[in-house]
Amino acid sequence: MKKMVVGILLFVMGLGSLTFANNDILTVGTNPEFQPFEYLEDGEIVGFDVDLIEAVAEIIGKKIEWRSMAFDGLLPALQSKRIDAIIAGMTVTEERQKFVNFSDPYFQTNQMIVINKSNPVVESFEGLSGHSVGVVLGYTGDIAVSEIEGVRVTRYNGASEAIIALKAQKVDAVVMDSEPAKQYAKQNSDLDVISTDVAKEEYAIAIGKEDTALVEEINNALKIIKENGTYDELLEKYFSEN
Repeated sequence: MKKMVVGILLFVMGLGSLTFANNDILTVGTNPEFQPFEYLEDGEIVGFDVDLIEAVAEIIGKKIEWRSMAFDGLLPALQSKRIDAIIAGMTVTEERQKFVNFSDPYFQTNQMIVINKSNPVVESFEGLSGHSVGVVLGYTGDIAVSEIEGVRVTRYNGASEAIIALKAQKVDAVVMDSEPAKQYAKQNSDLDVISTDVAKEEYAIAIGKEDTALVEEINNALKIIKENGTYDELLEKYFSEN
């Protein structure tokens, strides 16, 4: 009888494992401090990236399960298979490609400088030297600013922290990607932005290094989204007023 019970339990556990291995959930990691790509609204993660990956998931027959975390924790979470994919305004770089796969790019951007109008001591990217500059840990701005001699870099876990420091004049400027920079300037009358040609980059969805089938599925879905007009609708929804 004990052997029969054990056998039944093993059979049920096997079914559970099979269900888990073939589930229809896509666990996606993000850092919702990157408006308009991903941000919190009434406690819910929303934004361009959110709508995009939801459209992708619908095409490939999966439901999204979100994991919110610090930006610099996203890649380790993907490598340890705690999440299946990342969409977080993440730039494709050679260094990151050593550890993860990327989908086809879905957005192009560059770096901008956010300044406090009451303390406009910075006028260009080269002019950052000799000043205190806020960046978000792991963002492209962090890498770009760190290469400038004489910059006093202060790193923050999120863009909102960096902006709060700028408004309080704890830093002279903040460097971040263009669209979030424009959003913060739009929402804060005491802030302004300076355009640069620095670090032109492409965003893509990050997927585990061994999960090549998912990469292909996502790329096919992105192609469909661009062909059927969904992508243009999302651009209009999130960027038409910028």
